[in-house]
Amino acid sequence: MKVELRINGAARCAEVEPRQTLLDALRENFLLTGTHAGCEHGVCGACTVLVDGEPVRSCLMFAVQADGYEITTIEGLAPAPGELSVIQDAFCETHGLQCGYCTPGMILAAHALLRHTVTPSREEIVEAISGNICRCTGYGQIIEAVEFAAARLRIANTPRPRHAAHEHPHAEHDAPVEGVLAAAEADEPAVEAK
Repeated sequence: MKVELRINGAARCAEVEPRQTLLDALRENFLLTGTHAGCEHGVCGACTVLVDGEPVRSCLMFAVQADGYEITTIEGLAPAPGELSVIQDAFCETHGLQCGYCTPGMILAAHALLRHTVTPSREEIVEAISGNICRCTGYGQIIEAVEFAAARLRIANTPRPRHAAHEHPHAEHDAPVEGVLAAAEADEPAVEAK
């Protein structure tokens, strides 16, 4: 069965079996291997992608169900080849990853949160990543990474779209056009006092 998907801002098509999951189509048909296969039961979050900006377990969705939606994978967050988004860089800066297996799903969950929440509370961050299991970090550094990314995005005064991605072609990456160098040169995460 032929499917036409919009993945990371580009129209893509492939022949898939009707029962093929979006996870398998992304990895096998489109060679986007940043989306990881974990439990394949929708529990671990390793397969998280964004569908119209919202986190979805790609192991629980058929590829044919994704027709007509904007799909964003971890590969789609980078502003340019060889560059990292603000959130990806924050995970590196704060050591919010160890083995890296859960990292793409965590980053996409954080990306979805930060598109809608300028100053997330610790509770909002915990809720946003609660569907993603990490067996290495203990979550403290992941939460710190999201706080750090939020602070950098505030410093850069990065606009966050509230509309569907297909209406805003550059909405699917969080890299600010200006102001990122000042935030990136900061020695420590800038966390606002409450």
